[in-house]
Amino acid sequence: MYQALYRKYRPQTFDEVVGQLGVTQTLKTQLRTGRLSHAYLFTGSRGTGKTSCAKILAKAVNCLNPQDGNPCNTCAACRSIDAGSCMDVLEIDAASNNGVDNVRDLRDDAIYTPSEVQRRVYIIDEVHMLSISAFNALLKIIEEPPEHLIFILATTELHKVPATILSRCQRFSFRRISPEDVATRLQYVASQEHISLEPQAAMVLARMADGALRDGVSLLDQCASATPGPVTPEAVYQCLGLAGEQKAAELMAAIAGKHTRQALELFDQLYASGKDVSALLDELCALARDLLVLKTAPKAGLSMLSGVSTQEEAVSLRDRLSTGELIRILKTLQQTAAGFTRGGKNRLDGELCLIRLCEPALSLEPEAINARLTRLEEALASGARLHQAAPQAPEEEGPPLPDDREAPPEISEEEAVPQDAPVGFWTDLAARVRGELVPPVSGFFTSTPDAPVQGALRNGCLELQCVNSFVHDTVNKPEILQRIAQCASGMLGHPVRVLAVDLQAKPKTGENLQALLEFGKKHSDIMKVKN
Repeated sequence: MYQALYRKYRPQTFDEVVGQLGVTQTLKTQLRTGRLSHAYLFTGSRGTGKTSCAKILAKAVNCLNPQDGNPCNTCAACRSIDAGSCMDVLEIDAASNNGVDNVRDLRDDAIYTPSEVQRRVYIIDEVHMLSISAFNALLKIIEEPPEHLIFILATTELHKVPATILSRCQRFSFRRISPEDVATRLQYVASQEHISLEPQAAMVLARMADGALRDGVSLLDQCASATPGPVTPEAVYQCLGLAGEQKAAELMAAIAGKHTRQALELFDQLYASGKDVSALLDELCALARDLLVLKTAPKAGLSMLSGVSTQEEAVSLRDRLSTGELIRILKTLQQTAAGFTRGGKNRLDGELCLIRLCEPALSLEPEAINARLTRLEEALASGARLHQAAPQAPEEEGPPLPDDREAPPEISEEEAVPQDAPVGFWTDLAARVRGELVPPVSGFFTSTPDAPVQGALRNGCLELQCVNSFVHDTVNKPEILQRIAQCASGMLGHPVRVLAVDLQAKPKTGENLQALLEFGKKHSDIMKVKN
């Protein structure tokens, strides 16, 4: 019967564990000196060797012929533990045995001395899945266990384990395995299984494993089963439904060049060839992360690349995108991927995502505006010339408008802060007026740009510019104007006249225009007046 490669090549000694030298050396030293703890807690991400080390430790403490801290794997105790027939070494899945009754049964059985080996060992995997009551039931026996008992707890989520449990265990943290170590182990497994694995394909699988050796071996098993010949990078991409280094770089180059059509055509080709949209966005997200690392740390960033693209492609794309654009790309990709649903229209979501990435001008979000600004700043800092808009033809000057002297004066932006007004005058005056007047009039006087009343001081006259006729009629009263004039005069030290102006009032027809209309009506043979 065929056995999965990750099970077949599970480490049997501490020396075979990959990438966890600090943990294995410490455990071997404790075994050689006999200074073993009664409770261990192994933490780390998946596939890093926690359960394997727990089983090796269980064999080592019961081995009849230990070899420099490693189990011999040939004695009766080691063989029975490997076969799973040893009643004194139990592996418990806390995800399915997480109740307080299960822990009570375990506690009642733990007091009995082992019948087959020297030490009774309980391996509790995914211990963070235990309930609070189960943890409380476990506390006493972990704190004061019998001499023959050893607990080995393993978890991927350390923050869910109570502090009372942490303080009673020796904790060992398992680090993520580097891609180089994973690739070396994959080459070893491939050679033992007579699989032709190219070095570049091994690195692709190692990067896909994301620090988990078990995942890497499982991916190798999958690709070797689906590929009749040598396992190449292209075969790995085809088997796992990935776009690959070159395609991801081409798609990012199209985004950097704002070539929407090219990006959509490439996306359509990848989608038609069976590439997973979610995996494609993950590759783009990893590539954008690499480019952002290179932008912030040009020299040290080369050693931090995820490997989605080659170093040459990443360096060439780095200067084509600003930091703000990369942040916007990352956020857009993450939001789109998070919105994917099973059976949903992922293709449509992916196409809309590419359009937003290629056309930042379509979005008014702060990230898009910041990306465009950072691009301009980097262009100016590098000394690049910006394209100027073509000069527009001057508009023909029309005839002068009639002089409407009775219309309310229009206030330009340059006159928003008059020359003879002190700095902060209107802000201080509005605050003082609010204290003098009563609602609702006092609510009109604020220092915000969209306030119902704005003040403009000209030649000793304070104009209260009202946004509509309602505000004008409310403010334009003698007692209110007199109170405002007293406040303004007290602040400036000289008399101030106050005038309320309605900005929405329609201007009255001027005298010159009225005379011209009358003349046109009398002399219809000379000019024609349209109504």
